[in-house]
Amino acid sequence: MPPQNTFRTADQALVREINLSLILKHLFVHSPLSRAALAEMTGLNKSTVSSLIQELIDRRFVREVGLVAGSVGRPSIMLELNPQAGFLLSCELGVDFISVVCTNFGAEVIWRHRESTRTHDQQAILDRVVALLRQAANEGQTRCDGCGGLLGLALGVPGLIDQSSGTLLFAPNLQWRDVPLRDILSNAFEGVPVFVDNEANMAALGETLFGAAKGYHEVLFISAGVGLGGALVRDGQLMRGTTGFAGEFGHMTMDPDGDPCNCGSRGCWETQVSQSVVFRYLQQGHSRVLDEVNDLDQLSIPLVIDAARAGDWAARAAFENVGRRLGIGIASLVNALNPDLIVFGGILSLAGEFLLPVIEKELRQRALRWNREATQITLAQYSSDACVMGGAAVICQAILADPALYGVLGRK
Repeated sequence: MPPQNTFRTADQALVREINLSLILKHLFVHSPLSRAALAEMTGLNKSTVSSLIQELIDRRFVREVGLVAGSVGRPSIMLELNPQAGFLLSCELGVDFISVVCTNFGAEVIWRHRESTRTHDQQAILDRVVALLRQAANEGQTRCDGCGGLLGLALGVPGLIDQSSGTLLFAPNLQWRDVPLRDILSNAFEGVPVFVDNEANMAALGETLFGAAKGYHEVLFISAGVGLGGALVRDGQLMRGTTGFAGEFGHMTMDPDGDPCNCGSRGCWETQVSQSVVFRYLQQGHSRVLDEVNDLDQLSIPLVIDAARAGDWAARAAFENVGRRLGIGIASLVNALNPDLIVFGGILSLAGEFLLPVIEKELRQRALRWNREATQITLAQYSSDACVMGGAAVICQAILADPALYGVLGRK
């Protein structure tokens, strides 16, 4: 018997995986579509498309949704992504909170939970993250009627992540170093694909796939809260840089003699535009909102927003001061990166009605006219949920890229 041509088999398998991904991505963007329309859009022949569609139906990623009459011939069976293909878990570990959502494959939230963290103990916080994710998994099994099971798990954190190992190398505002997050979650959820990334990266991807940035090509995402993070997305892909840490805009030096930053430098942008800076301005302006809380730990951005809406001049001045600093930094990024959309997210985006006019004023004054005129700025659709929805987007993007690795037929 002559030796088998293993190279030919591998090539055929790779081509099939690429074509499965191609079909799924077209359905993600253009659903519902017929088999004939998919053949025309992809350039694949109809028999190949039918075979690929059957595999995707078997894996539960695609479903038939009815007939549509055409101008010629028999009605076409339409296809779309199947929201019940499985459920996804996504968690944001913030500096002072944990947020978890469970969604179906259509990114519809099935269950959510958010709580403040009242301890700085690393092990206690990680144990709580695992416990909440297990609760979310149980809720997914119960609530996602007919779902195909857990497809993946994502965790966003405010720090530098080694993408090869899923290790948190450094989180300045948590003061955590060298935490093997992917290994911890993989051990807790054996056999489940685990994705760990910077929270702003996840949020940017979520807004690009599902939210305010859908359909844009060059997206600058800014997330402001306890710290300031950011990301750049080009044609649906994160721009990570050589070491994978691109987008750390919060640590651009804005004042070399400014306040110390948790990263070890001084005068970083995030020392001028965080929620703690808003609270500091409130104290300097003797805001009435301070009379409503027993201690400063009870202050929150929603409380300050309510005060500003009620006419508290100190609250409005706090947002104006922070908005000006945000606008100065964003104008520099617009000149450097020339995006077609800026998405502003994080907890401070809840105050968009007060911040955006000031940011836009700074953009008009400081950004080059040609760059400024090509750029729009908008609030994140998912606001402070942008990261957890971004985690769902990360899992969906992995499935779209290689559906053969997922689904009820089992993983490779």
